[in-house]
Amino acid sequence: MSLPVIIGILTIGIIVLAAIAVSILNQDRRKSGGGGGKVRDRATILKQANKRLAQNPKDVGALSELADLYYREEDWEKAFKTYDALLQLAPSNDQVDEFEVTLRHALSAMREGHLNEAYKGLLLARQTKPDLFEISYNLGYLEFRRRNYEKAVSLLREASSQQPEHGGTLRYLGQALFRMKEYKNALATLRRAVDQEPGDKESQFALAQCYYELGQQEQALRIFSHLRADPTLGPSASLRAGLIRSQQKKYEEAIYDFEIGLRHESLKPEIELELRYRMANAYTRNQQVNKAAQVLREIHAIKPDYKDVAAQLGRAEELSSDRNLQTYLIGPSSDFVSVCRRIVAAYFSNANMKLEDIHVESNQHADLLAQVETRHWEDLILFRFIRHSGNIGELMLRDFHTRIKEVKAGRGICFCAGEFTDGARAFVEARLVDLHDKRELQKHLQKIMTRF
Repeated sequence: MSLPVIIGILTIGIIVLAAIAVSILNQDRRKSGGGGGKVRDRATILKQANKRLAQNPKDVGALSELADLYYREEDWEKAFKTYDALLQLAPSNDQVDEFEVTLRHALSAMREGHLNEAYKGLLLARQTKPDLFEISYNLGYLEFRRRNYEKAVSLLREASSQQPEHGGTLRYLGQALFRMKEYKNALATLRRAVDQEPGDKESQFALAQCYYELGQQEQALRIFSHLRADPTLGPSASLRAGLIRSQQKKYEEAIYDFEIGLRHESLKPEIELELRYRMANAYTRNQQVNKAAQVLREIHAIKPDYKDVAAQLGRAEELSSDRNLQTYLIGPSSDFVSVCRRIVAAYFSNANMKLEDIHVESNQHADLLAQVETRHWEDLILFRFIRHSGNIGELMLRDFHTRIKEVKAGRGICFCAGEFTDGARAFVEARLVDLHDKRELQKHLQKIMTRF
């Protein structure tokens, strides 16, 4: 073989090997991340599209390439503006995919916070493809934001039928059902939502509310207690946890819940006032009247006309100075009955008193039946002590009179920590029933002067 032929073969071999090496190198670059290739592709798209738009601002192809690039990169502001330009061209240019442009324009608008434009765009897109998940879900979300909960539920159920385990769909469907007071359905949906996204605190909060509304207080309390430390939902969760424990008469634990809520920095004024109000109530129920009065003063300093704070503050200060009245109104049932027994024992001077029966009705009032004997007369008398500090009407007196007849008492004596209405006083005028309002009750309490 001649030398020129050999040189020619070697040259061809070198060229082939070089081509193979370049090909392998490019493959390695793509496998290792290919950042440079992507940057060049993006730069090329931007350069070419902008060059075309400089020559023709209405170049649909260039606008479409830019819009698609921005949408894929989730640059929603630029995507929204570019799709908006394409929408303007759609009526006069059949090269524009009007459905895709309308849908992407709406979704970009939604992510940019232009909710009205997003809503209109999604409605238009739904006319073309009513069964598309992306439309049903996002339109359902917007209806939820608009508080159109029935429409939201309908749309989100459509979306859920297409993607049953989609977390966002379950979240807003469950919360919409809750707001419609469909607690049982909401509970099932929200449980699935929390399973899909365990960090979804809003769904956890709504789930706890569903448990509460369905009478499952322990489950609700467990979730609310868990959420007490959350910077956003913590104050409300603390309030609800405290309310549940107050209902369970666990006042010390309820006070602790309210304290946790008040420690939060991001505390809305209305939540702060309600936390303090409920804390004062728990202190009162726990017979810590001085602490209740202190909290009520704090509320009064912030908002004097908040609920019945002024009245409660006056009552708390009164109770702080009168231990017997405090026991009568808010003391344990056993201490309350003990005060009542002492009032009965001291009611008639120079009389022999024998208690025949004591009956306490739901810690609201106590009936003490006593056989009384003096030098001049003897009778069976029924005493009723009502703990309520408001107005006592005719209905309670009718019940008392019925009870007098049932036990065959000769007369009745009724005490209350409030006032008797005119109707109540008119009812007993022709009956053997004596009435003693708060002022007269306090005289009898001073008379016995008992410390507990």
